[in-house]
Amino acid sequence: MYLFFVEPSQIEGNQIVITGGDVNHIRNVLRMKPGDEIAVKNGCDDKEYRCGIEEIKKDQIICRLRFIREEGLELPSRIYLFQGLPKGDKMELIIQKAVELGVYEIIPVASKRTVVKLDEKKAESKIARWQKIAEAAAKQSGRGVIPQVRNVMNFQEAVRYSKSAQVRMIPYELARDMTKTREVLERIKPGRDAAVFIGPEGGFDEEEVRTAKEEGVIPVTLGRRILRTETAGMAVLSIIMYHLEQ
Repeated sequence: MYLFFVEPSQIEGNQIVITGGDVNHIRNVLRMKPGDEIAVKNGCDDKEYRCGIEEIKKDQIICRLRFIREEGLELPSRIYLFQGLPKGDKMELIIQKAVELGVYEIIPVASKRTVVKLDEKKAESKIARWQKIAEAAAKQSGRGVIPQVRNVMNFQEAVRYSKSAQVRMIPYELARDMTKTREVLERIKPGRDAAVFIGPEGGFDEEEVRTAKEEGVIPVTLGRRILRTETAGMAVLSIIMYHLEQ
């Protein structure tokens, strides 16, 4: 079943209108015909609108609603991933897998040990590409919402932005107490948002970790091995997903 995202305004009663790039994809790539069934989500809730294609136009696809499914596919808590900017194209993989694992928002973070330097123009282009990757991953994994990739923040901005989350953690190689890690993870309950800080290559600077700790972010360990930046976030998100969906 092919899944497409629309704006809530594109759903009116029993009629759903698909516009934009998905029109070409449906008509010329998938070569779908009137009568074919597709799934549509509005990116704002967990409802899946099953509908049949009624008419294929040059700039829009007219669909007729058949039924609505409410499957509860989203995690019962909002998980925010604060990801230190990695080198190369690692961010694309991180975003793709984070979305599959249920993250709610991804916030790129420029920290002291970040090698990548993005000027305003490059950052704007990168964010647009990363958002498209998030949308594609949301479609592939059947998400009810499209996770937002925020603009790049410096470390202090990121810590301030995270304050709305009830549970905040920062994996740190000098943290050794696995019992503490378990205690922090167990605080993540349905309805309690969580923020996870992942450093770039080389990790976070000691001063950054100290600042985070002073602001209520808890240093935790992910085990005895040092994980790459593209592995650490996936490890934490996998644990949180399992914890919330038991």
